[in-house]
Amino acid sequence: MLLAIDTSAGTAVALVADDGRVLAERSTDDTRRHAEVIGPYLDEVLREAGATATALRGVVVGIGPGPYTGLRVGIAAARAVALAAGVPLLPVPSHDAVALRLVEGGVAAGRFAVVTDARRREAAVTVYSAALPLPQVVEPAHLVLRAGWMPPEGVVAHEVLEIPAAPLAHVALARLAAALPFAAPDPLYLRAPDVTLSSPKRVTS
Repeated sequence: MLLAIDTSAGTAVALVADDGRVLAERSTDDTRRHAEVIGPYLDEVLREAGATATALRGVVVGIGPGPYTGLRVGIAAARAVALAAGVPLLPVPSHDAVALRLVEGGVAAGRFAVVTDARRREAAVTVYSAALPLPQVVEPAHLVLRAGWMPPEGVVAHEVLEIPAAPLAHVALARLAAALPFAAPDPLYLRAPDVTLSSPKRVTS
């Protein structure tokens, strides 16, 4: 059983059985309340499934692309649960979840792009080639200006507002089944945080 968490857009949490069945899930597209809802969502999905953290096989976490504040809330929560349960942290690029859902649903074929809002009149884009068990990345996540942006020739763009947690777990299950490596646990911020620590002042005599 895998617990999946994503806060790259809104907040999504899901508990997924080893056979891919979704046991429980919660989500909101609110992009400003990650810290407020992540705790209750984790508690609710475990309670609904009648499970405890000790039953987990791993914790899947979406690593973006996404804003700094939102991503760090989800990643911190996932690390805390994984550490407490003594199970591995399984980092997965958030766009991979959407790409898999599109291909499995027959919505995407050939080359296609997953597009999410990056704010500041920008979008985050990852280009894939449709394949199973997992779509293949053609162009890694990058920022584009919304105004005037067009997908490359032969690429169909699919813009989404939410990143679902259950398909994130499905990506992890496919990787585990095929013994494929997981992404590094480094958030795909694509942009430096708005707030940075100021340099300490030098004191001279």
